[in-house]
Amino acid sequence: MCSNLSRNGQIPHPCPHLADFRSKNGPRPFRALQECLRVRPLGRAAIRREQNEVPRCGVCSIAPPRLYACVACAAVSCHALRAPSHAAVHAESMSPGHEIAVDVDRAELFCCICRDQIYDRDFDAAVVLAQTAAATNPPIRSPPPENLRKRRRVDYRPWTPDLREKVLMGKCSSPLPSNSDNGEDLSSSLPWGLRGLNNLGNTCFMNSVLQALLHTPPLRNYFLSDRHNRYFCQQKSSSIDANKKTVASNDCISKKNSRLCLACDMDAMFSAVFSGDRMPYSPAKFLFSWWQHAANLASYEQQDAHEFFISMLDGIHEKVEKDLCKPHSQGSGDCCIAHRVFSGILRSDVMCMSCGFTSTTYDPCVDISLDLEPNQGNSTKMSSRKSTQSCNGEADSDILNQNCEISALTGCLDRFTRPERLGSDQKFFCQQCQVRQECLKQMSIRKLPLVSCFHIKRFEHSSTRKMSRKVNRYLQFPFSLDMAPYLSSSILRNRFGNRIFSFEGDEPDASNEFSSEFELFAVITHTGKLDAGHYVTYLRLSNQWYRCDDAWITQVNENIVRAAQGYMMFYVQKMLYYKATNKVLPS
Repeated sequence: MCSNLSRNGQIPHPCPHLADFRSKNGPRPFRALQECLRVRPLGRAAIRREQNEVPRCGVCSIAPPRLYACVACAAVSCHALRAPSHAAVHAESMSPGHEIAVDVDRAELFCCICRDQIYDRDFDAAVVLAQTAAATNPPIRSPPPENLRKRRRVDYRPWTPDLREKVLMGKCSSPLPSNSDNGEDLSSSLPWGLRGLNNLGNTCFMNSVLQALLHTPPLRNYFLSDRHNRYFCQQKSSSIDANKKTVASNDCISKKNSRLCLACDMDAMFSAVFSGDRMPYSPAKFLFSWWQHAANLASYEQQDAHEFFISMLDGIHEKVEKDLCKPHSQGSGDCCIAHRVFSGILRSDVMCMSCGFTSTTYDPCVDISLDLEPNQGNSTKMSSRKSTQSCNGEADSDILNQNCEISALTGCLDRFTRPERLGSDQKFFCQQCQVRQECLKQMSIRKLPLVSCFHIKRFEHSSTRKMSRKVNRYLQFPFSLDMAPYLSSSILRNRFGNRIFSFEGDEPDASNEFSSEFELFAVITHTGKLDAGHYVTYLRLSNQWYRCDDAWITQVNENIVRAAQGYMMFYVQKMLYYKATNKVLPS
């Protein structure tokens, strides 16, 4: 059975080549392969081979991640999605019967013609029998020598050369050649804390957001200064649960949710990423905790990175609200570290077109979702070749023959804060006219956050046409951004001049407490289609850009970042102002 099931739940048609193989070789053609299987530690099956043997492709003589052994002739060939498949070439060049192969490392059936994994009950039974035999008859190992058993009781100490050994190394050795001169990046030269994240199964959306959050300056400083200690938080949660005697003993769900703390998992992740280890890190514990918080998104399907970002911040805020037992305003930024860093306040002015009465509301926000500028006659268009390189940063076969309009982040912000006349079906009730009137609505930013996150609406969903599509328009985003033109004070001053600075009941302009100059430090991009895409993060560390593609970290030029298809952009204030505390410090 093929691995790519259809979305409506129907089982795809079985592989015809497998059916032909079974008809020619009897009802149990794979049972003889049981002797060729070996069980590795943790119960995983693989093709039996010598201990020091490294399997290689018989055509290109390399050892790629995926090697397949032909069931008919045992020829080993490689297969890759974006490279020539030597396994398929072998099956097509041989006589019928060489279409079925076995994965050398995973012991899984593979059809070289269909180029997909297949399932056979007889082969699965052979694997289960091999695993059962290995579990019931474990290999007999000779006891280790006496000297080795004694060494295991001694604590491990890293080797450091003494003075004599240093002299010998200086005379009899030479330094290894560095690849940094050739343009290649070494893991030792990467900035501190830059570590790849393993993909746990369609989790690139999570890895891309986590890379941006791990290098958000205020958030990084908060966790690395031990402002949230996971061990203290767990002890505190345990003591609170012990004091709640009114809770029923069989209420397991409430106890589990009370112990759930995404901030503790973030603290553990910061400790692991900034430990100095360069091996890719697997955020499995954080993924499991997030699944508990967002049960409706708990699956191995691809999720939206922006939706994960909002859900994650909401999980940190929800835990703080439960611990403090009283609600806090998100816009104030004092409730939790998530809103202390990302929370701002939007201002919405709705003015009656008849009498001029204005209704003002304030809403907290952790990001700003922006619509791309609509298609206009004066929109800049590029040739197909140029649009392919500039809009995606790499060749994309889906838009090779399409033109790509250019939008700008500043133009999207201008459109966001531009006065909008609501239609006749959106009339609001005017308190002064006492009837529903046509109105003019304008958005502005009342309070800037420490870190501004801009989400670009690249996915369009039409309820009338019952279809969804992705907007592949190229977006220009500056590395330095001045948010002063989009503040409420600037918007009101442009509307009323110097006659009116604030409405009745307004506080002094909250935006004056912070700087309006922002610097770009992270960009999350999305490549591919709506239902089959991939997320990648570009990070700016020490004035150098790095591409974080799950477990792979590479150094890139800033032109690659400018040409990327931006989906989420993170800007941090150039200057951070600190308020004086009212707490009395011990002398």
